[in-house]
Amino acid sequence: MRRIPSALTALTLLCLLAACGGGQAEQSGAAPTVGPSAEPSTASVLNATTPEASPTSETPAPQPKSASPTASAISTTPAAAPAKKPMTCAHLAQARLGSSKVPYNGYPDYLPLADGQWSGEDGATVTLQKPCGIGDLDGDGADDAVGAVAINSGGTGTFYTLAAWRNSGGTPTFRALADLGDRTPVVSITVADGRATVVWLTRGPGRGMAELNIKRTSVYKLSGSKLTEVSHTDAPYNP
Repeated sequence: MRRIPSALTALTLLCLLAACGGGQAEQSGAAPTVGPSAEPSTASVLNATTPEASPTSETPAPQPKSASPTASAISTTPAAAPAKKPMTCAHLAQARLGSSKVPYNGYPDYLPLADGQWSGEDGATVTLQKPCGIGDLDGDGADDAVGAVAINSGGTGTFYTLAAWRNSGGTPTFRALADLGDRTPVVSITVADGRATVVWLTRGPGRGMAELNIKRTSVYKLSGSKLTEVSHTDAPYNP
């Protein structure tokens, strides 16, 4: 029997091993081809479930503010005008008579009445008369006063004058004068509708100073610093 050379035997064995092992290596050792995954990625899932907020250029509308409780509680009713302080005829007893701009009987300054009277160094005496009228004379809504004063300088004559005082917070402030004449006493004074109605006694032409035969009703209106007579009516007077 012929012997196979050892070299050839080794080569044949090596070939067989290579043929068998190669197929198995090809089947088991082949690296799997990496292809695109059919499963959704984590990023795509997040993008699908969480929509991205798109920027906007619109400014958010301001929220309306609720009214303040204090503001809503404020009343819209206008405040009532302060009440005028009253003035009475009794206030005139301590009033000032005349002024530097409107002098009484030529005196350069006012005369301060005390209990309705004033006495000067010249011997003259001024006395506030009882007739007095209270009412709004200048249209400011406060009651003013119109009174009468008489001055006697020591002789037989007694000169009567009307005086008007403005109501300044309940205090009489001298305003105007109107002379009536010698021995012409005042009977009554009323003030209404911005006018003063004065009833006083006087005389007709040709009568003596002591003869009073006319009862005159004069209507006066305040005109600056004067009481101006706007009308009068006469009636016979028999004492």
